[in-house]
Amino acid sequence: MSPIFRKPFSLFLLFFALVSGKAWAEKIGEVDTAFKLLGPDHKIVVEVFDDPRVGGVACYLSRAKTGGIKGALGLAEDKADSSVACRQVGEISFKGNLPQQEEVFSEKASLLFKHVRVVRMVDARNNALVYLVYSDRLIDGSPKNSITAVPVPATQRIPLR
Repeated sequence: MSPIFRKPFSLFLLFFALVSGKAWAEKIGEVDTAFKLLGPDHKIVVEVFDDPRVGGVACYLSRAKTGGIKGALGLAEDKADSSVACRQVGEISFKGNLPQQEEVFSEKASLLFKHVRVVRMVDARNNALVYLVYSDRLIDGSPKNSITAVPVPATQRIPLR
């Protein structure tokens, strides 16, 4: 992307994230899993995003990205394989009361109907935030999923709606 468009594009993404209430991910790295003669290789991509309503929590997401010609054109459907690990990376702070369950990240995994989603759930009894990653499709989703939890200090209660 041209340097002229980078800053306005970044500002647009920031504005979109603030308005939508969902996070967007920043790519940390990737590894190739299968060579493709034409188009990009199949990959596992590692990204990070901050929980938009909980300061001090970052989530690391790894997921499969389909390569080849279809992948290069954005026509491929990515596999449902993904994993999430959320960690406390600073002092935990809450931006208002949290619902019991809320989608905090979503990204397309195919041209039309498949998404990778991360949902935050509150475990009030154990004072923890639980994050689940899964893939859905309009007709037939996948049961493949991954889960992680971030304990909140006992002296700090999670504000629920």
